[in-house]
Amino acid sequence: MIISRTPFRISFFGGGTDFPTWYKYNCGAVISTTIDKYCYISCRKLPPFFEHKHRIVYSKYEHVNECNDIVHPSVRETFRFMKVTDGLEIHHDADLPARSGLGSSSSFTVGLLHALYALKGKIVSKKRLALEAIHIEQEMIEENVGSQDQVAAAFGGFNKIVFMGDSKIDVTPLTLTKQRLREFQECLMLFFTGFSRFASDIEGDKIKQVKKRENELKTIYEMVDESINILNSKIPIENVGKMLYESWKLKKSLSDKVSNSHIDGIYEVALKNGAIGGKILGAGGGGFILFFVKPEERDRLRQSLGSLLHVPFSFDTSGSQIIFYSESGV
Repeated sequence: MIISRTPFRISFFGGGTDFPTWYKYNCGAVISTTIDKYCYISCRKLPPFFEHKHRIVYSKYEHVNECNDIVHPSVRETFRFMKVTDGLEIHHDADLPARSGLGSSSSFTVGLLHALYALKGKIVSKKRLALEAIHIEQEMIEENVGSQDQVAAAFGGFNKIVFMGDSKIDVTPLTLTKQRLREFQECLMLFFTGFSRFASDIEGDKIKQVKKRENELKTIYEMVDESINILNSKIPIENVGKMLYESWKLKKSLSDKVSNSHIDGIYEVALKNGAIGGKILGAGGGGFILFFVKPEERDRLRQSLGSLLHVPFSFDTSGSQIIFYSESGV
């Protein structure tokens, strides 16, 4: 049996410039960090004593004999990509709900790829995991997704990720002092809005608008280096919060599906109760919302958003890992 553990991510700046339709002709970049919330995939060869060949367990149960019959798109296409012939049992567990803006779908794909390679006795690079997960999601499943989530899940850490051309990816860890990194983390609060959404629908609308939103996307791209300069200086950390506010306004301009009256209401309450800035994570439309708030205002913000679930977190540096291996299958 193999168990992989793959982190979820929080993206701060640059989202939207990681669409292939943008970075194939323009440079794209994002700043993101993985966090201590994970997707777990357990994988083992299924003994040939059952009527079915494959058993897949997530929010549903699937018992099938052919890969083509698998409903879960990531499992189906990853099995095809890996040319799976043996009967397999796959179990998925996660610390946080799916479709919530933390890159959970890509964490699943990366984690499943990692587990299947390990089952074959192969060790592959983080970059290979990322590029193959991008291929599976964008080309095989044909989802409207960017390329940052797969890279973040595979590599882990607090990074600047640059996208150029068809498949050139550069990952540079941000080298903040321990004090500055702690100062930044202490200003971040994560809340669950209470509802999830299908990111592909929202991202598809953004992709259609790429040519019409060139100026906005160029500004979003420029914010990446601007925020790094602040983080690596003695400029007050509150300036990053102000940038998150400006970035949120730009993100909403990419598609009218990014926000709604409920999310806008949450944002307004937060701004009146200590938040300097913030953003809905991922595609938008629901899921998790991140706020930047001074530490002394954290309790006030938490109380004002009492109807929302506050989720404490810390930054993660590990990336996707194989955390359990047993030849016996149990």
